[in-house]
Amino acid sequence: MSDATPHSRPFPTLLLVALLALLGVSLCGLGLAGLIGPDEPRYASIGREMATSGDWVTPRLWGVPWFEKPALLYWLIGAATRLGLHDEFAARLPVALCGALFAAFFWWTLKRLDRQAEAPLAAVLLAASAGWMAVGNVAATDMPLAASYNAAVLAALLWLQTAQRRWAVAAGALLGISLLAKGLVGAVLFLPLLWFARKRVSGLALLFLACGAVALPWYIAVTARNGMEFIRVFFLQHQLGRFTRPDLQHVQPFWFYVPVLLGLLFPWTPLLAQLRRSTFKAQPERVFAAVAVFGFVFFSASTNKLPGYLLPLLPAVCALLAHAVTRAVAPGRTLASCGLLLALSPLAAAVLPEALRSGLRHVSWLGLPWAHGALAIPAAAGAYLLARRRQTAPSVALLAVLSSAGWLYVKIAALPVVDRTASARPLWNRVMSRREDICVESLNRALRYGLNYYSLTPLPDCDAVSKPFHIRQQAHQEVQVVPAAPTGPEPDQHRINTPAVGRRLMIGCRG
Repeated sequence: MSDATPHSRPFPTLLLVALLALLGVSLCGLGLAGLIGPDEPRYASIGREMATSGDWVTPRLWGVPWFEKPALLYWLIGAATRLGLHDEFAARLPVALCGALFAAFFWWTLKRLDRQAEAPLAAVLLAASAGWMAVGNVAATDMPLAASYNAAVLAALLWLQTAQRRWAVAAGALLGISLLAKGLVGAVLFLPLLWFARKRVSGLALLFLACGAVALPWYIAVTARNGMEFIRVFFLQHQLGRFTRPDLQHVQPFWFYVPVLLGLLFPWTPLLAQLRRSTFKAQPERVFAAVAVFGFVFFSASTNKLPGYLLPLLPAVCALLAHAVTRAVAPGRTLASCGLLLALSPLAAAVLPEALRSGLRHVSWLGLPWAHGALAIPAAAGAYLLARRRQTAPSVALLAVLSSAGWLYVKIAALPVVDRTASARPLWNRVMSRREDICVESLNRALRYGLNYYSLTPLPDCDAVSKPFHIRQQAHQEVQVVPAAPTGPEPDQHRINTPAVGRRLMIGCRG
């Protein structure tokens, strides 16, 4: 049984309220911004095409096979489309549900692992973390991978503790789902579990059989239909290539994930100071530590790095933090530091649109609402006083509820601006009534994919088919819809006679 001291044992009701608030925030506002970046509209397009074509085997982008990722996310989006959801909701709701359902499963499984004290704390820490909250609202493969892979880890822990083979089968099936979420990375991250289970040969055989039964049918079917092209693109170019090749444009230094991990844990980053050697004495904690360390080293060794890649490690880290904080005598200063970090929420709302548009390095820090950070002082004081009175769980619950309020503020304040500056949805709304007269002359990659999604049939490139009006964008300038350059002998007369509404239409999107 868990050896948490009585004063640190959490109050499930308070933590349940906090978790429900966090999950509610994660599921709301999914349509406040249109699809962003190149990945969201691309994955949404493939899922929608599966739903409309009825071909659930070969992913296709505008009719062309697309083998960058496995099929799970496309199936989820396609199923949501078949159920009547559209656009942002069809793309993002399945991902948000993956995050919410795993948080509930995380709580339930830790209780079954005799971690009654840590279970609600770990679930709340995870649901309130910046990584889980932010990536859980993005139509990408990171959350389906993180949820399925970590569910496999938890099922394997139940198998190791109870010796019940049904949990080995469950772990294998969930691992197979992770292979359908993002390919081989789930199998690589699962290697520490194989080490802890190395002496249980019959159970491992069941695990592998269940994994193959879930994952192999799609891999066999897509290979049978597309042959070596699938093997070359999927396995060689995108699975192995992302680890070794620098030409995929995500090259980062080895230490890149140190600040990323600190950021993904926000606002719980100070809790890392509570980790002690005694945290890793029991088997569940040793497994969580092995999963976190192995995964961190693996991702750091990869040539290509993106912040979302680290998401599968967050549940293990949050389980360790919950284990440590329940054993801390009075972690008042640490939890107060977490409260003070909530001051960054209004700043995040202010910088998010510009960061998504042109990168965090180009954000101007002048004129930000620094004074709003003072609102975090009462939160820090409340958390400190509760923790000093050995009420650790109420202190965490208070910070989690305030964190949910902060995330709600970020959504309400920032996402409408993000929609105008980083999504192609406003651009399409402006030009859809004249789509037959418009071609794309120049547009950044992210907005081009977004425009392709919203227009259903991609607008033609002006180099291929000339139209009366051109969509044009230069560098990070505003997108413009301008009349085609005149080709007759009297360009000035043409320009004068062009109606005012057609001479130049400024569109509220930036690259």
